[in-house]
Amino acid sequence: MRLVVGFVLSLVLSGAAAAEPKLMWEVKGLAQPESVVQDPATGLLYVSNVAGAVMQKDGNGFIAKLRPDGTIIAREWVKGLDGPAGLALHDRTLYVADIDQLVAINVASGEIINRYPAEGALFLNDVATDEAGTVYVSDTPTNTIWRLKDGKFEPWLVSDALNKPNGLLVQGDKLIVAPFGDMPSEGQEAKLAGLLVVSLEDQAITPFNGDAIFGNLDGLAALEPGTYLVTDWASGGLYRVTAKGEAVRLLPLRQGSADLAYFPDKKIAIIPMMMNNSLLAYTLD
Repeated sequence: MRLVVGFVLSLVLSGAAAAEPKLMWEVKGLAQPESVVQDPATGLLYVSNVAGAVMQKDGNGFIAKLRPDGTIIAREWVKGLDGPAGLALHDRTLYVADIDQLVAINVASGEIINRYPAEGALFLNDVATDEAGTVYVSDTPTNTIWRLKDGKFEPWLVSDALNKPNGLLVQGDKLIVAPFGDMPSEGQEAKLAGLLVVSLEDQAITPFNGDAIFGNLDGLAALEPGTYLVTDWASGGLYRVTAKGEAVRLLPLRQGSADLAYFPDKKIAIIPMMMNNSLLAYTLD
């Protein structure tokens, strides 16, 4: 109980000292946007849209293309996906997690250039790449992280310790993981989660500095060295997780705050609001 009280007090005090992010713009009229990524070569934004049941193969999913100010260039830039979720861009290839396959798109042409089946996967969720182009993908329900390397897409790590992995971020020789845990169900409380660190060398899984347990986590982005921005999908909210492992809520949001992007040069966070069919851009102090 003492640890819980201390943690809550830390959140209150830290939150009181932090300036709340300011809304820059909002894009409405999307269809369950789940993830956003920026093309560093053009500044354009790509947004995945589920457009239906999350795990249903209905062909309704699509990728939208927007300008950096949120103006929609093409709402359905790439069509024919099922439940597109996490996005990652390496060189000129956009990787999309699409239920049980990883889809590769040429960003110059908007053409799908490859599909990598993930046999046995239930819901491929987030995507992250390293500098060499190795791709990591979380399969949340099965506690699995898949890896695409040298053209081979296969399970790389399977462990209940991953606690329903969702958001992924490669940093050096480590993979940072934002687990989803479990949402509350009838007669049962939610199983909340905190950040994890996975060694890319030996696959060892450890809690991030400290052991703050604070939400059903989704989006994950680096704010500065050792500090992260994280969204809570179930309760809604944007958090800053400090190098000491302390979680501070910067912004209250509605349920469905999903896989965000952060641009440190402009101090702008862009957050898909999946349940509200919108995309929000905030400036951070």
